[in-house]
Amino acid sequence: MDAAHPSSRIDEARLDKLAEVAVKVGLRLRKGQDLLLTGSAGSLPLVRRIARHAYQAGANLVTPILSDEELTLTRFRHAHTESFDKAPDWLYRGMAEAFGDNTARLAVVGDNPMLLANEDPDKVSRANRATSRAYQPALEKIAGFDINWNIVAYPGTAWAKLVFPDLDEAAAVTRLADAIFAASRVNQDDPVAAWEAHNAALARRTASLNEQRFAALQFTGPGTDLTVGLADDHLWEGGASTAKNGITCNPNIPTEEVFTTPHALKVTGHVSSTKPLSYQGTLIDGIRVRFEAGRIVEAHASRGEQVLGKVLDTDEGARRLGEVALVPHSSPISKSGILFYNTLFDENASCHIALGQCYAKCFVNGASLTPDEIAARGGNRSLIHIDWMIGSGEVDIDGVTADGQRVPVFRRGEWA
Repeated sequence: MDAAHPSSRIDEARLDKLAEVAVKVGLRLRKGQDLLLTGSAGSLPLVRRIARHAYQAGANLVTPILSDEELTLTRFRHAHTESFDKAPDWLYRGMAEAFGDNTARLAVVGDNPMLLANEDPDKVSRANRATSRAYQPALEKIAGFDINWNIVAYPGTAWAKLVFPDLDEAAAVTRLADAIFAASRVNQDDPVAAWEAHNAALARRTASLNEQRFAALQFTGPGTDLTVGLADDHLWEGGASTAKNGITCNPNIPTEEVFTTPHALKVTGHVSSTKPLSYQGTLIDGIRVRFEAGRIVEAHASRGEQVLGKVLDTDEGARRLGEVALVPHSSPISKSGILFYNTLFDENASCHIALGQCYAKCFVNGASLTPDEIAARGGNRSLIHIDWMIGSGEVDIDGVTADGQRVPVFRRGEWA
């Protein structure tokens, strides 16, 4: 490895532990399974280690698909305008077919969150919409938890410089790598055992919430007075989750959330974001929206409002919620004080909601429900699923029972 390259400052032993955690905890890859592994060209040091651990765990075939930031920018700067309404449908159909054959899915994220910040917003939104439509057959398999899947992070150089702008590249990469390792629990002597204990704690939270059977959650705080009705027969999930193929996986490394499905028609009030949303290369900040009968009828942002508007116009379900998640303000990622500009991390520092597609897993007997049955229970359908943060140390949450009683759930950002 080139000693002058920023990636040479990453602790290789902990990077290898992260790869091991991704395979053994994130995926719990089963012997004989295929693995679809995606990442950026810059994340190859981690991608290669994941592939090795996957084969050591008995993977049948690891198929890598790599992206490149310069190639992405080349398209936006030189492609003809009609191309931004196109996406490789054949690739995503192939992914859906692979998932249908029980191929596991692992994504390594770490691209520059601001990669497309200076590109034409219309081209960005059109490309995003085309990709969302093409990806839908594969997304349905992921959102339905048909297979074991996982997302893990690598400290890309541009991302590191965004998070730590006052440091040189090498120092920024080292700091971001250290933050990723800490949040992913690979700093500990036995990360796999640490994840078992953490999953058990999250399971206790979900069990308590499932016993309560709340009809709605009420969020109150600065710029927020929001009632989120919960879907009929909803289930809370968190930490490890069992996919339809019988494998218990941790879809996100790291994770601090417990989450469930809102009722698509029963969200009312207004809410403000508490952290920026980095969405496919653009930053959306200062989000303020108002809901009526489950639908966003008014939306503003101090930055990226045009992109937000185009996201909301993706389809009918894009203006409705597919997830609500609870995260204490004292979570390790929140306490780090780092704004990651990456939803995988920032959503684990704050309570959040997600626009778009719901998770079939978050229903009683969800694995056996058809899409129409999920919709009848209030589950949302959409081409997108975008989390954004609404929690802070100033937000209170009450659970509302079917007969209207209020039960404290969070006070000043912490479990009540």
